[in-house]
Amino acid sequence: MDRSPPLAAAVRHFIALAILALLPACGVAYHPIGDFDRPGIVHAPEGRPEAIVLALHGFNDSRHAFDWFAEFAAERGYRVEAFDQQGFGTNPNRGLWPGKAALAADVWRRVAELREQWPDTPLYVLGESMGAAVATVAFAGDGPSVDGLIMVAPAVWGGPALNPLYRVVLMTAASLMPRNEVTGRGLGIRATDNDEALIALGRNPLTILKTRLDAVAGLVQLMDAAVARAPDLDLPTLVLMGERDEIIPPTVMAGFVERLDPAQCTAVIYPDGWHLLLRDLQRERVWNDIVAWLEGELPAAAEPCGGARSN
Repeated sequence: MDRSPPLAAAVRHFIALAILALLPACGVAYHPIGDFDRPGIVHAPEGRPEAIVLALHGFNDSRHAFDWFAEFAAERGYRVEAFDQQGFGTNPNRGLWPGKAALAADVWRRVAELREQWPDTPLYVLGESMGAAVATVAFAGDGPSVDGLIMVAPAVWGGPALNPLYRVVLMTAASLMPRNEVTGRGLGIRATDNDEALIALGRNPLTILKTRLDAVAGLVQLMDAAVARAPDLDLPTLVLMGERDEIIPPTVMAGFVERLDPAQCTAVIYPDGWHLLLRDLQRERVWNDIVAWLEGELPAAAEPCGGARSN
């Protein structure tokens, strides 16, 4: 929240917007890799699955983000697939921003393949953090149909929620110094209360620990698009958020939820939840809520989107 005097804040925002108008060249370069097969991982039950969940990981993470949840879900009859999204994991363009169109196209392609392989099996897409933003852009009025969407700690810090001055500084820096790298060290921000998960994430060679400035700018553009397209989502959606999230402000996620159709969407807020809800110490509560929703039941703490409350 901007705590400057109202006039000073207004003047600074006006200047920031004016600078934006003068920086048409400050775009983000995209580095897609076309139809390259994405490295993936599958957790499946014996026999025919109750449903398929295609999982999309977060920024700088990899397909292994869902290992714990996927094992839990497979034991309950669900097939969970995850692949390294472009720019991450072991993809040839690791560390480079592929652009939201390429990210969405990869999801569409895999959904079409799964529909062909499993024509009579329900298919859901689960997106964690950046993955939720990708899923929003992919399925807000476009692409093949799926039976539902699960958003876990959606990365939606874009649109009017992002301070215009921050946006100007980032976009300018990304344009002038795109290859410069930043880390989260020294910020005092935690992604989860689970130290074991943090250690595993840091030791995983697929985790990106230093991020190019133009990749950060690309993520912001993706979040902008997710916020803008949110009202166009027209499919059953479950949004899961943590009140202790230090990566995406809970107020920002709440504003995003307000833009979703309450007739199609329900949300759960976890008072003890952090950003990596699927890996928190209370993760099994989140896992059980997802499975309940997949089985057609509302989690006990669920509220219609547009008015989610803590429980």
